[in-house]
Amino acid sequence: MAESGKLEKMQIIAYKDASLSDDKKIGSYTAMMNPESYTLDYKIEYNEEQGQGTSSTQQRYKLTKPEEMSFEFLFDNTGIIDEKPRSDIHQEITTFRDLLVKYEGEIHEPKHFKLAWGTILFKGRLTSLNIAFKLFKPDGTPIRAVAKATFKGSIEENLRVAKEDAKSPDLTHLRLVKAGDTLPMMCYRIYGDPRYYLEVAKVNGLGHFRRLEPGMELLFPPLEKTAKR
Repeated sequence: MAESGKLEKMQIIAYKDASLSDDKKIGSYTAMMNPESYTLDYKIEYNEEQGQGTSSTQQRYKLTKPEEMSFEFLFDNTGIIDEKPRSDIHQEITTFRDLLVKYEGEIHEPKHFKLAWGTILFKGRLTSLNIAFKLFKPDGTPIRAVAKATFKGSIEENLRVAKEDAKSPDLTHLRLVKAGDTLPMMCYRIYGDPRYYLEVAKVNGLGHFRRLEPGMELLFPPLEKTAKR
């Protein structure tokens, strides 16, 4: 935990995958100056299809989008901020840009990030980076810039499923067989009706559904896609 009153600099840490484990770390950036503010953006989408001949429609929930977080980072070579004057900001801007947007050949996609600052711990992917140059030498060399970076929250799939804990029968479910489980019992837990076990056995290609092995992964399709008995 950070000591009260101690200046903590924001860090952006890059990783190869969404696990964000230490062995997947591939770079980091420490802000020269902490942001004065940041924004959090939340969006919910609804289906708004309207039936023919109707005058209005009821909005039906579709999905909640991952939250977005935006920061502005200051770059300055005058030494006013960190008492370390430099000839220009080109190298710092390039390092910052490459960390955030450069395509990572080993993983064939951009990086995953963790943003850490005080009580903030945000995990996600970069969605946009805008760099505005603010101050110049007489020859046009930039000496100050502001970079606005926007990140969209993300979480590895197994943790996302655990967080949502979606139990609705109209969703697709993946379940691991535990000792003592039977297919009718699992169907009852998910659908509220054990009679779907034959359809689930067919979907999973189970010839001997009465002999489930612990550790097996079974797919339970949405009810609307499962033949009704």
